[in-house]
Amino acid sequence: MRKIREYLRLRFEAGVSHRQIAASLQMSRSSVGEYERRFAASGLN
Repeated sequence: MRKIREYLRLRFEAGVSHRQIAASLQMSRSSVGEYERRFAASGLN
């Protein structure tokens, strides 16, 4: 849950790229893309 919150903060408040988010959170770029896909599917804004 902590990484998801941090992902959302970096992506939408800081405007950081997927590659930079992956490096910051020490996870793969595909996992970051999966977070993005799931967030889009959730319908939240």
